[in-house]
Amino acid sequence: MSLVLVALLLWAGLWALNVRLANRSGPAGRGRRILVPVIFGITLLLVWELVVRGLDVPLVILPAPSVIAARFVGALPMLWADFVQTIVKGALSGYAMGCLAAFAVAILADRVEFLRRGLLPVGNFMAALPIVGTAPILVGWYGFDWQSKAAVVVVMVFFPVLVNTVAGLRDTSAMQRDLMRTYGASYAQTLLKLRLPAAMPFVFNGLKIATTLALIGAIVAEFFGSPTQGIGFRISTSVGQLALDTVWAEIVVAALAGSAFYGIIALIETRVTFWHPSHRR
Repeated sequence: MSLVLVALLLWAGLWALNVRLANRSGPAGRGRRILVPVIFGITLLLVWELVVRGLDVPLVILPAPSVIAARFVGALPMLWADFVQTIVKGALSGYAMGCLAAFAVAILADRVEFLRRGLLPVGNFMAALPIVGTAPILVGWYGFDWQSKAAVVVVMVFFPVLVNTVAGLRDTSAMQRDLMRTYGASYAQTLLKLRLPAAMPFVFNGLKIATTLALIGAIVAEFFGSPTQGIGFRISTSVGQLALDTVWAEIVVAALAGSAFYGIIALIETRVTFWHPSHRR
């Protein structure tokens, strides 16, 4: 119980430090913006470690962060193979195909009115379908390898990107479109010089949503059929073996990959939509 008391005191002290840093007046520097979440994350890990050790929590219920870190380091070759199978082959390939197809269909739907009116309700319907229902069907169609996982990802990311892109293309005002017509601009010129730039915040909103959906789709699809590697496969088999340290190591891999994936898209967004008010200081 002494370790639990230390954990409580540590939590209170670091919490007070974080509150003081976050509420400090004046413009926030980059160092402080990074320091606050870093301190918060370290606090959670330290409290987790101390509470698990202090209460002697069994490994099959919740392993300590040190145990997870040791398993992570000791299983790097296996984790790398699982990362390549699930993230690179399944999630990224499906993400690229689904987003490109959604963008192309959105341009077409924006041009053809009846297609827009017909596709968006279908998109809302498809987005509501549970992955546990569609994944077994697609695994049956495309086999147990990464192609079926990519197909699941395509289905999951297609409609969010489509809906956001169509909404963005229609975001320009009537006055702006009338001005382009006054200048004698064609549909292609209006699309490239006005409507697509204005739609970029919507497009990137869909792309960021799709990053999470892509990882979830690829991992969950592996529960319904996979070769003898992959994050979803490893989690399902390790749970059956009560190897919870391996399960958490795979979760760390997925979390790191998802954070990096989202961060890359967000970084590209700041470069492409630097003019948007949300990026102004």
